[in-house]
Amino acid sequence: QVQLAESGGGLVQAGDSLRLSCVASGRTPASYAMGWFRQAPGKEREFVAAISQSSSGKMYADPVKGRFTVSRENAKNTLYLQMNSLKIEDSAVYYCAAKPTYNIMNMNSRDNYDYWGQGTQVAVSS
Repeated sequence: QVQLAESGGGLVQAGDSLRLSCVASGRTPASYAMGWFRQAPGKEREFVAAISQSSSGKMYADPVKGRFTVSRENAKNTLYLQMNSLKIEDSAVYYCAAKPTYNIMNMNSRDNYDYWGQGTQVAVSS
């Protein structure tokens, strides 16, 4: 079993930056793609970004392109999400997810992930 633990959320003002982290522990696979999703109150959980095992493949949702950057440090089993120029509409609970696969094909769908963290809250005020 794989456990995922997010951290780094908080309350910030519009235009500020935050960096989220997600540490994987337990029986981590040799290769696994990872992703970030978010869920605002009353809305479905939506895709934010995904990254392949080698970091050679990355994908982003349109609303965050150019503002968010996904990265990972495999030696530390850690996934990151650097969020810049935050907007009020970025407010949500952010979840990291993992799937034992090498590439990121179809990794923008939450149905394709096997493991999920508990989430970290991001609140952006005006």
